[in-house]
Amino acid sequence: MIFALCVFYYFCLPQHLFKDPTATVITSNTDKLLGALIAEDGQWRFPESDSIPSKFKTCILQFEDEYFYKHPGFNPISIFKAIKGNLSSGSIKRGGSTITQQVIRLSRKGQSRTYFEKLKELILATRLELRMSKDNILKLYASHAPFGGNVVGVDAASWRYFNRNATDLSWAESATLAVLPNAPSLIYPGKNQKKLLEKRNRLLKKLLNNGTIDLLTYNLSIAESLPQKPYPLPQIAPHLLQKIARKNRGKRIKTTVDIALQEQTNTIVKQHYSLLKQNEIYNISVLILNVNTREILTYIGNSPTDKAHQKSVDIIDKPRSTGSILKPFLYASMLDAGDLLPHTLVADVPTQFGSYQPENFNKSYDGAVHANEALSRSLNVPAVRMLQDFGLDRFYHYLKALRLKDLKYNANHYGLSLILGGAESNLWDLCKSYAGMASTLNHFNENSSQYFKNEFCQPTYKFNVPVDFGKPSQEKQIFDAASIYLTFESMKQVNRPESDESWEFYNSSQDIAWKTGTSFGFRDAWAIGTTKNYVVGVWVGNADGEGRPGLVGVQTSAPILFDVFDVLPKSNWFTKPYDEMLEVSICKKSGYRASVICDAVEERYIQISGQKTEPCPYHTLLHLDTSEQFQVNSSCESVSNITNKPWFVLPPLQAYYYKNKNPFYKVAPPVRTDCGEANSVFMAFIYPNQQSTIFLPKDFNGNTNDLILKVAHSKPQLQLYWYVDNLFVGHTKDIHDMAVSPSPGDHVITVIDELGNEIKHKITISE
Repeated sequence: MIFALCVFYYFCLPQHLFKDPTATVITSNTDKLLGALIAEDGQWRFPESDSIPSKFKTCILQFEDEYFYKHPGFNPISIFKAIKGNLSSGSIKRGGSTITQQVIRLSRKGQSRTYFEKLKELILATRLELRMSKDNILKLYASHAPFGGNVVGVDAASWRYFNRNATDLSWAESATLAVLPNAPSLIYPGKNQKKLLEKRNRLLKKLLNNGTIDLLTYNLSIAESLPQKPYPLPQIAPHLLQKIARKNRGKRIKTTVDIALQEQTNTIVKQHYSLLKQNEIYNISVLILNVNTREILTYIGNSPTDKAHQKSVDIIDKPRSTGSILKPFLYASMLDAGDLLPHTLVADVPTQFGSYQPENFNKSYDGAVHANEALSRSLNVPAVRMLQDFGLDRFYHYLKALRLKDLKYNANHYGLSLILGGAESNLWDLCKSYAGMASTLNHFNENSSQYFKNEFCQPTYKFNVPVDFGKPSQEKQIFDAASIYLTFESMKQVNRPESDESWEFYNSSQDIAWKTGTSFGFRDAWAIGTTKNYVVGVWVGNADGEGRPGLVGVQTSAPILFDVFDVLPKSNWFTKPYDEMLEVSICKKSGYRASVICDAVEERYIQISGQKTEPCPYHTLLHLDTSEQFQVNSSCESVSNITNKPWFVLPPLQAYYYKNKNPFYKVAPPVRTDCGEANSVFMAFIYPNQQSTIFLPKDFNGNTNDLILKVAHSKPQLQLYWYVDNLFVGHTKDIHDMAVSPSPGDHVITVIDELGNEIKHKITISE
């Protein structure tokens, strides 16, 4: 019988006393509350805390159970006094329960308060004392005691009634909470304030009498007012809370978020939202990463808008059109593969690939532009031409290595528009990729020119859960350090918003490698920037995809980006990775490796893979007369009178646009009339150029405007003869523009110069 009773006693207490659902709570990296999601049963019940605030602990012991650390789970003297008082009054007036017994009663919800139930509580309380330490029992009580309304536990109560952490409560506030579990209905706003005040002050008087607090503290404490209404819990990072709750419902998660930075960024976003909403732009998201730890320091999933504009949508992980934000990856890929040097000239002329005709944002062309300048100015045509030259599949391979989860289709599905926003990605993946590039460069310089095998790992928002960068390796993961450094050097030159135009003249400014992007139809505006230590990503737009005039990356997202960088600690610029670079002679004008006839050469550091690029193709050795005004040859000039001079010569179509923006560009001198044509002649259509269908607009009188044909010729002084469908329409000299009025339908444009060179182009005139 004794053995059976012992077995029963051993197993009488459930393994888990409390199975109530708890609120999801997230805190900052310094344990400050960022937000909480109410428990599934509608109660503000925080997960059990690891500690009890010292002031509350003192108050609850003095009020509820002075002998808590001395009794075995029940207090015989208190029980005797309670029985005596209840018998004399004829009703239950006093319980005599210890805190341990109250923990048992809280776990056995809804049980009637009878002597038999008290006996059960007493037995279970002694069993609980044998299982757990006194401090752990006290933690259970503090976490599950009722504090009025739907508030359970001291942690939730301190935020609901005093809007601060329980460890920051005053003696008066701690005393107020200590008396509430005994009579939680006293806290209701506007009711029982006098009774609650009396109970609180009696407890404070007791603390004064036993020497816990001094007279000054007592006087200040009783002068404090009672809470008048519940406070809403902080919602400093609401979208991160929702993200965490999806996999960690009901848990307390300590995050990597820097609460000061989060609040500062919230203020910045709120200020910009107030301006942007006047243009009916309602949504903003911002993500800040620590490059070195890959920790998330700030997470803003959306602006403080309203429900009508998708306030609850977390846009950070939602796929959006990328615009130009992928261009740095193409530039880095071409550098890494050795297909490009930073200053190489790339063509910027009207271009058409089948039915696809990319255009620069400003609708103008440079003819030829250095690759790094094309990136910093975000020129579309050079980017598409570079992608065409590099290869769509090769670039797609690099993007897949970055693990951009929204690239769900094959390369041919996106086509060449991939580089201008034909694909989708999200702020999380893009910031992760930029952070991976910065981290690759940092690790290379800090670890004896070694890479790590998992540089492009996922960021973390959980505190003390470090990311795994993998083992050191001599092999790059995606891009080599030199290609990344040269890419960042180009991105550093991007023109900043008007408010930061003269940033380089201020000592407080810092170098930032950054890029903007704007999707087709002005639906998405991006800005992502990185320093040695931080990556900041910003997206602006409308969650429902509505485009708005002025929704451009440099105008809407970039100002937010630089406002955020202004509140971040300043970072030094990246160290040049000399072990992955070599110094070579570069042609100043073309940016290619200098050939033997380049007339202006400079020494530059390039990536090692860049040494396989071809020498400058734009410098030609011309044979000139003594005046250097004409090209000559041995048939018309004595060899002793011929001067050989290197000359920078662009193809005619590139030269046509290039000389408009480069006044010092000199076209090659013409061949002297008494000399035979020894050099090739080049000509090409400027307009139409690769176009097949042309729409002719009408004027205010309803008359169809003329079609203006344009041709670039390497020897503009030659006369050109123009034909439409073999019908002669005129001739030009020096300036080769011809106005024609073709009828709707298909036509063939033919141009012949006086030397007999011919070009043709088929067009369709549409009404």
